[in-house]
Amino acid sequence: MSVTPTDLRARAEGVAGHLPGLILSAERLAAMVAPGAHGLRRAGPGEDFWQYRPAGAGDGARSIDWRRSGRSDSQFVRDREAQTAQSAALWLSRAPGMDFTGGPNRPTKAERGQILTLALGMLMLRGGEKVGLLGQPARAGRIQADRLAEQLATDTAAEDAAPADALRPNLRVVILSDFLTDPGWVADLLGQAAGLGLSGLLFQILDPDEAHFPYDGAVEFRSGSLRHDSRDAGGLRAAYLARLAERQAWLEGQARRAGWQFGTHLTDADPAQALNWLWQALGQGAR
Repeated sequence: MSVTPTDLRARAEGVAGHLPGLILSAERLAAMVAPGAHGLRRAGPGEDFWQYRPAGAGDGARSIDWRRSGRSDSQFVRDREAQTAQSAALWLSRAPGMDFTGGPNRPTKAERGQILTLALGMLMLRGGEKVGLLGQPARAGRIQADRLAEQLATDTAAEDAAPADALRPNLRVVILSDFLTDPGWVADLLGQAAGLGLSGLLFQILDPDEAHFPYDGAVEFRSGSLRHDSRDAGGLRAAYLARLAERQAWLEGQARRAGWQFGTHLTDADPAQALNWLWQALGQGAR
């Protein structure tokens, strides 16, 4: 079906109208988690001063900052901040199942994923990092946050597998998905990442109904074009929850073997907690 100019304009206006809200929500969320902080900073070779710390057993006399030490009874070392050539690549699944929400007062998994992805990108950009969506150029600077917001808001590709061929050296990678479809691509991606020495995170976003399976009686389950009618949904609960636990254990094991981390989040939970976990875990992986 051809798209008329009127349709195209309507879609463009809809996207443009959504961007300010997406950006504002992400900025507020980022400010709640780490106002002015940079969780990826660490000591190491570099030119910029980071912090003073008490001298330890491995610190020689040449590393002591005698001016700072002269103001107290202890000796202090002047740490510099490590400079890194790494960039961050973020990827959010846009599979049809990500549009699911089990309640009118809850966001879809895709909506929650957009906010978390953009807020995490903003935190990294605030700290001077280069950030981009996986497969897109990673850039630094405030304008990159606007680019990320536009890309996230306009992405309509129903992709459910992060492209392993888009991985490059010196990347930290964050993958957000519900991981409810065939997870074979995850093993391929992590294998490629391990070969390149990349660190990263797998982050599962689920609706509470998907996590707890509260259904009973006759229910029609739909995911995209797939449909399944059940006359006794409650009878499926135990098997479903067992399969979900098995999937999560598999994801955690795959991540651990690759040197990655695995986390989960439900859309009825505080997004600030999810962002804080992502932020801290990403900082730990950079050490």
